[in-house]
Amino acid sequence: MTHQTCRQCQSSFDITEDDLSFLEKVSPVIAGKKELIPPPTLCPDCRLQRRMACVNQLALYERKCDMTGTNVVSNIKPEAPYKVYRQQDWHSDKWDALSYGRDFDFSRSFFEQWNELCLAVPRPSLFTGFEFDENSAYTNHSGKNKDCYFIFDSDENRECYYSYSVNGCTNCTDCFRVRKSELCYECIDCIRCYDSSFLQDCDNCTESMFLKNCTGCSHCIMCSNLKNKEYHVENKPVSKQEFESFKAILGSKQMTKNAQDRFAQLAAEFPQKFMHGTNNEDVLGDYLINCKNAFMCFDSEDLWDCRYVYQAFMPLKSCMDIQECGDGELLYECSVLGYSANASQFCHHVLATISELTYCSLCPHSKNCFGCIGLQRKQYCIFNKQYSQEEYEKLVPKIIEHMRSTGEYGEFFPVTISTYAYNESLAQDYYPLTKVEVLARGWEWKDKDPRDYRPQTYQIPDAITDTTDTAVGEVLACQTCGKNYRIISKELAFYRMMYPAAS
Repeated sequence: MTHQTCRQCQSSFDITEDDLSFLEKVSPVIAGKKELIPPPTLCPDCRLQRRMACVNQLALYERKCDMTGTNVVSNIKPEAPYKVYRQQDWHSDKWDALSYGRDFDFSRSFFEQWNELCLAVPRPSLFTGFEFDENSAYTNHSGKNKDCYFIFDSDENRECYYSYSVNGCTNCTDCFRVRKSELCYECIDCIRCYDSSFLQDCDNCTESMFLKNCTGCSHCIMCSNLKNKEYHVENKPVSKQEFESFKAILGSKQMTKNAQDRFAQLAAEFPQKFMHGTNNEDVLGDYLINCKNAFMCFDSEDLWDCRYVYQAFMPLKSCMDIQECGDGELLYECSVLGYSANASQFCHHVLATISELTYCSLCPHSKNCFGCIGLQRKQYCIFNKQYSQEEYEKLVPKIIEHMRSTGEYGEFFPVTISTYAYNESLAQDYYPLTKVEVLARGWEWKDKDPRDYRPQTYQIPDAITDTTDTAVGEVLACQTCGKNYRIISKELAFYRMMYPAAS
């Protein structure tokens, strides 16, 4: 074990023998020679912050498609100096990313030239598993979804709305980090739950409301830390009739708000688990499910021999320094990769079969590429220029050696060349900085656009029973921030389905 000082925050961190063994294992092999990746120069937190700074999941804008001129919704702001195509155009054969290919200039740094390539090559308006989606146009950082609307960081869902990080769910709305669940509303960090509302940290619970840290419970309301119980209210057994009577009271906004306040007090009276997770072996982290030998990993499921993994949305094996990846193996310093991603380093934003990519972005179904962006189904390319296998295997080691001399090899893309302003990115949520702090680091900051909000045109009734179809399409205003929003017809249908006794 060696002690290192982070070159960004100046904190001390350790590089263990396990870290070094992994770096040796994952280092790319070019023409039979392993190009060893050097140990990291940033601490784990600063490495995660750097990867998150290239991810914008939630800040969306209206802008023009640079191919067709049509209006599109995009996570790239209109004033950004990038070419942006509608997803259906970007994924088509109407353009060729190889036409932007160029030679590598050994008199200049890699990241400087990479940034110039990024400014030239078009990118999709949103980032989704577009080829795997069905009727899910208004989603971002999501894939393999059907009939979904405004979900983010989410995969393999059906008819889900207004949710973040939901996976394998059906008919769920306003949920956060929920997996393999159905008919859930306002649930947080739950798995395998059904027909329930306002649950947190629950597993395999059904037809319940206001639960925390419960497992295998059904027909329970306002309970905490229960296991395999039925018909309980405030952790006390009740008859079926008493349960139904209590549930009927929660059919209005005001009574629901009162119940939320009461439950917050009730849940605080119960002890909390030291970590959240099930079926784990030899793990250190939190919110882990079915993981083995996972060190400093969080919000993930089905990890095996992984280190410093965050938000894995599908299984990962032998991966390190990962943010929002899934269905991959032997990945290092990658952000937003998945759907069969293997043996790649320093890559981001690819949701399709890839292997042996290094310093690449937006290159689905590609392999053996170095420093490329926007390629599809390509092999042996460098800076979007096509080479033979022999040429590729001669040139890549020379570029890596050049990057060693400039101190770039082994480092993820710097925040200074991120597509997004720091406060647009995921990094601002986890590592918040002020505008002064961001600009002092040489990073980009985006000031809020001035907006005039319209007054609300519909008075929302206290009960769903009194909500008419005319609510759809009316202008509503958030009681907290004043932003305008609308109710969509499927959302109203969901509320009526969730509370049939009141409809």
